[in-house]
Amino acid sequence: MKRRIIVAIAAALLVLGVSSPVFAAEGALDGQVWIFFGLAALGGGLGIGIAAAGAGIGMGNALNAALTGTARNPEGSGKIMTNMIIGMALIESLGIYALVISLMILVKIPSFSDIITNLLRVG
Repeated sequence: MKRRIIVAIAAALLVLGVSSPVFAAEGALDGQVWIFFGLAALGGGLGIGIAAAGAGIGMGNALNAALTGTARNPEGSGKIMTNMIIGMALIESLGIYALVISLMILVKIPSFSDIITNLLRVG
């Protein structure tokens, strides 16, 4: 359990560290700043990948526990399934929040034609 927490914190720091330089380079598009936009794309992709994996693991664990509980106590299956569906909705909402944040990071990346135009203007 402790190892999972350490891995989750390390993954979050990796995603934040890779994607945060794009916010520092907001207004400048000179020859060296384009690397920050590449890092933002990498951070957005890593962020949604890690969030999807975490949501999938969480949903799998919830389904496993619900099926085990139903097998042990078939009379309580209604309450178990209701609580499982509510829990799955909450887990899925975390995945959707990660998608929204990743899209917010990816929106910061200018189009390829804008990058080329600004590089030609500077150079």
